[in-house]
Amino acid sequence: MKKLPIVAACLAVAVAGSLLLTTRDAVSQDKPAEFKRTPSPAGAESYIISPLDGETVGQTFTVRFGLRGMGVAPAGVTVTNTGHHHLLIDTDPPAVNQPIPNDATHKHFGGGQTETVLTLPPGEHTLQLILGDYVHVPHDPPVISKKITITVK
Repeated sequence: MKKLPIVAACLAVAVAGSLLLTTRDAVSQDKPAEFKRTPSPAGAESYIISPLDGETVGQTFTVRFGLRGMGVAPAGVTVTNTGHHHLLIDTDPPAVNQPIPNDATHKHFGGGQTETVLTLPPGEHTLQLILGDYVHVPHDPPVISKKITITVK
């Protein structure tokens, strides 16, 4: 009878592992796992409301996110036709079959935020939005904004 807690723990790990496998479809052990992508509706569009493409801003400024044809929901929430914003700074879009990285050039807004205040060094910078699903994977097809260029003075 003392083995029962170990059996229960093993069963919990097995169940958790099978749930993880339903979230992603492993291709092979030699390649990173590919994640199942959430569909996006036709015509869905992400865009940057402000700043405008070509605008000059101060070192600290507000970026406002726009979205048409879909709703915003926090990370971890699975509601049809929703996602949450990720802001790409001075980088190209990531692989669409992987979770969007979370680092200095890939900012996550998993709480459902629709704007942020950024501080960037002087010079030219690019900004782009990409919508992620409940596990930060881009939708299928991806909902990604036009890349804009700004100058920080």
